[in-house]
Amino acid sequence: MAINQPLADRMRPTNLNEYIGQKHLVGENAILRKAIESGNIPSFILWGPPGVGKTTLAKIIANQQNRPFFTLSAVHSGVKDVRETIEKAKKQQFFDAPNPILFIDEIHRFNKSQQDSLLAAVEQGIFILIGATTENPSFEVISPLLSRAQVYILKPLEKDDLIQILDNAISKDKYLKELDIKIEEYEALLRFSGGDARKLYNILELVINTENAKNSNTITITNDVVTEILQQNIATYDKNGEQHYDIISAFIKSVRGSDPNAAVYWLARMIEGGEDPKFIARRLLILAAEDIGLANPNALLLANNCFDAVNKIGWPESRIILSEATIYLATSPKSNSAYQAINDAQSLVRKTGDLPVPLHIRNAPTKLMKDIGYGKDYKYAHSYKNNFVQDNFMPENLKDNIIYAPQDNSKESEILKRLQIQWKGKYNY
Repeated sequence: MAINQPLADRMRPTNLNEYIGQKHLVGENAILRKAIESGNIPSFILWGPPGVGKTTLAKIIANQQNRPFFTLSAVHSGVKDVRETIEKAKKQQFFDAPNPILFIDEIHRFNKSQQDSLLAAVEQGIFILIGATTENPSFEVISPLLSRAQVYILKPLEKDDLIQILDNAISKDKYLKELDIKIEEYEALLRFSGGDARKLYNILELVINTENAKNSNTITITNDVVTEILQQNIATYDKNGEQHYDIISAFIKSVRGSDPNAAVYWLARMIEGGEDPKFIARRLLILAAEDIGLANPNALLLANNCFDAVNKIGWPESRIILSEATIYLATSPKSNSAYQAINDAQSLVRKTGDLPVPLHIRNAPTKLMKDIGYGKDYKYAHSYKNNFVQDNFMPENLKDNIIYAPQDNSKESEILKRLQIQWKGKYNY
């Protein structure tokens, strides 16, 4: 079955009713859908993992509103390309014509001067800017541009979304529906795709083409069939470079798993693949807080120094700094107690709502506040022995809750002993 157009392109939705996933943005009465249907869309940035529909959504908006659509890739475009596109957009401006859309894929890869070149055109309404990024825009997009654009977060596709994508492909694609295809097991298809719809289409197409070449009348897709074919054709189904995300995942899990050998190996894979050193350093910062945490608080300091040094030095010397930080984090004791504590605290807040602050720890800047009890009976810790006095600092209904639970490592064992001495009876577990 020799077909030039990839399955992912053939199955690309052309309107919101065909679009799968992101119900929080484009479902009925959702914020972005209302903006699209009203025709009054702002410039915005779509932030989410690969293969969840960022490019597709931008094209749907242009299609539904009949707007001219320009696209740039931040990987291949420079300031000159941006200026040329702005001039093209200006020529599209007529009295009643809607503003063109400029879609910039991987906008986080634009440097400051490239992003600066967009500002005036966005302000003047020469085009509506839609940027797509897999990176947190707060880190990678300059503040002036960020202030002129909304940020919409796209979520990973759910299992049901991915199954719907597969079923639609074999039942609606003009080529596949002519074949007798049966998916008996979905698990391997979903697992190898990693929630990436584009990769999922690539995998499905590769499996079908391989099985169809055997001149079989019926194509039955099972976990074993998928695994066997993909093990022989890794590069084929990863033809758009999504393996980048698999490698960073392997790197993170190797550091978390305290394997310095694997961690440095995956680091080398990223370096040889031309990865942005800031991307790697940022992941190390997150790892230091999430996976090492209070077991070794110095890890966060070292990771932060690593990030600063990488920004100052660049390639090739940054590889040495990244190697040192990677090995240090991989060989450090691990704790995710701080990560769990903030997760549990946020969950508790969502569950219990806006509970009142106890009167004795409220601020009392006015006489009236003092008269009604604000700050009354507050115990100033430094007035007591060892600068500590047991008191209640939580909302009354939550005063017995333990959110931070020290884990079993030398640093947190010391913390636990201190808490047990200070908070008598509370940490005896």
